Amino acid sequence: MIYKNFQDIRLSALGMGAMRLPTGENGADINEAATAEMIDYAMENGVNYYDTAWGYHDGNSETVMGRVLAGYPRNSFYLATKFPGYDLSNMDKVEEIFEKQLEKCGVKYFDFYLFHNVCEMNIDAYLDPKYGIYDYLVKQKANGRIRHLGFSAHGSYEVMERFLTAYGEKMEFCQIQLNWLDWSFQDAKSKVELLKEHQIPIWVMEPLRGGKLASLAPEYEEKLNMLRPGEDVPAWAFRFLQSIDGVTMVLSGMSNMEQLKKNIATFETEKKLSKEEMDALLGVAEMILKEKRLPCTACRYCTSHCPKGLDIPALLELYNEHNFTGGGFLAPMALMAVPQEKQPSACVGCKSCEAVCPQQIKISEAMADFTSKLQPV
Repeated sequence: MIYKNFQDIRLSALGMGAMRLPTGENGADINEAATAEMIDYAMENGVNYYDTAWGYHDGNSETVMGRVLAGYPRNSFYLATKFPGYDLSNMDKVEEIFEKQLEKCGVKYFDFYLFHNVCEMNIDAYLDPKYGIYDYLVKQKANGRIRHLGFSAHGSYEVMERFLTAYGEKMEFCQIQLNWLDWSFQDAKSKVELLKEHQIPIWVMEPLRGGKLASLAPEYEEKLNMLRPGEDVPAWAFRFLQSIDGVTMVLSGMSNMEQLKKNIATFETEKKLSKEEMDALLGVAEMILKEKRLPCTACRYCTSHCPKGLDIPALLELYNEHNFTGGGFLAPMALMAVPQEKQPSACVGCKSCEAVCPQQIKISEAMADFTSKLQPV
């Protein structure tokens, strides 16, 4: 196992995420025996970082991880969980939730604790002193009940910048969605540079984008295999991350023993990508995205012609994300911060924007489709 230095401790470069644990038919019903078997193998093979959260598996992840990890010496692993700010109704419950998390996990302290999912929807609440979230968590760190304090972010560069301007002095690490597709698609490259400017180590979530980067079309796999014969597609994703300066921790939400064994085998060695290999992988990303996204360049000619004043480039960016992911929570979450009169549903279909679009995008059709896809099933 590769290890990375973080302050005065050594962390396994691969961490086990507890968002996609083995389950029965019900996603909330965790197979505890299978989970225990996986954690036993992980511990035996050098994984010492385990990441859970209040909402994972409908609230059962913390409880199961706590019970399983209780079988190991407390100083043999590092446990991370998060304050659930993805739900605005939690904002005034930081003390209640934190105490309950300690109870659920069966520990007296958390090695790592995060502000969860800093994004457009919750940034104002996170920064609002009336909730006392920041003050309370800093106090728990001073009391030794949090060893290291950080945050995870699904929001934009601008949202992360606001959070860091306010709280960056106390943030010791940051967890972002980082993979070779999102390097450009979600502008992860700029987020990496922002964290470097603040000298904040990078934790990675979604290295395989929820499994979407675990396999590729045959022509793309062949292209990569010519450069590294025998290196499977998931390993390319991890080698990419090994090549990014500043990455300390890579979290993978493994659902079965096969995935765990493969990932641990990959992290036995560090094999950074050469420039040729990096260019080829990012080239594949661009080809995939070209096939699946509307080619908006954010020239903004459209916005000056929209009678409703919609931020069309921003909406198209979210539309592309929603389509590529096949749904998910990112676009709906970001739109929660957008006034109703500026939502995709506000488009009147006048096509004034289309008349000036250099890319000839059928914007009115995209807004109608986006509106339809956002409707509850």
